[in-house]
Amino acid sequence: MIEKQNPAHTCTPSKAHLLPRLPAFAVPPAKGIKWAAALALTGLVLSAGPQVALAVPEAIPFWQARDEGNAEEVDHSPWQAILDGYLKTGHPSGVNRFDYAGLKANAKDSERLTGYLASLQALDPRRLSGAEQFAYWVNFYNALTIRVVVDAYPIESIRDVHESFLSVNQGPWGDVLAAAAGQELTLDDIEHRILRPIWKDPRIHYAVNCASFGCPNLAPQAFTPANAEELLEQGARDYINHPRGVSLVDGDLVLSAIYDWYQEDFGGSEEAVVDHLLKYANEKTAAKLRDYGVVLDYEYDWSLNEP
Repeated sequence: MIEKQNPAHTCTPSKAHLLPRLPAFAVPPAKGIKWAAALALTGLVLSAGPQVALAVPEAIPFWQARDEGNAEEVDHSPWQAILDGYLKTGHPSGVNRFDYAGLKANAKDSERLTGYLASLQALDPRRLSGAEQFAYWVNFYNALTIRVVVDAYPIESIRDVHESFLSVNQGPWGDVLAAAAGQELTLDDIEHRILRPIWKDPRIHYAVNCASFGCPNLAPQAFTPANAEELLEQGARDYINHPRGVSLVDGDLVLSAIYDWYQEDFGGSEEAVVDHLLKYANEKTAAKLRDYGVVLDYEYDWSLNEP
């Protein structure tokens, strides 16, 4: 499993600007590791029972402002150029692959990504409309993830990149990697303290990408207000109808661990999760869900999604 380092290009203002964030152990555990076991490493004890799902956290109040009267559009064309050049779609496996090695080897395009992230950090997204903000945060998260992996490459998994000495805090999600409007930002902040609690849309999990085979595909288009709904719907369909979303293993129904970790986002119960899946399931996937009803296991592959 591999980690990412704090990239040299990121802007990190004074610690006085640091906002509260999720605890270190809120990072989803590795494939096959139960939350009880992961938390036991920190000295915390959980009673016997199911794996612990992450509740929807509270939004950071600072980021809740928006201006629906502002028609300003953010330029995401540099990010689109990176996706066009290095995201490999159409693989027989159904999993999009990103050419991290190729981007690391291309100084011009690597600088293009750095410049794009700098442009996002120079903005105060609170002045944007809600639709522009959503696209801004999704693209920011995905581009920042790519930057972190490229800086640490070669690695086997994003979970090998972390600054914490705690083994349970694998991955870069709690590291300060960027800043905007004078506020330091982590990937956890963007996903769990901004996108999830402000927009309250479970399809966010199909939009943000964690550079892993188990994750929903990184979309080949940069998010914009015009295409966000289409990309969210397509992301849901593609993931749910792929074995890493819903599968039968030795006759048992197995779901992605995303539906366990973030069960609250999908309705708060296993039954609600299945209802969500059925909304996007094709005939073959729907048959799996209806015939087996009870989820027997959750799995997730943290291997790097490279060619």
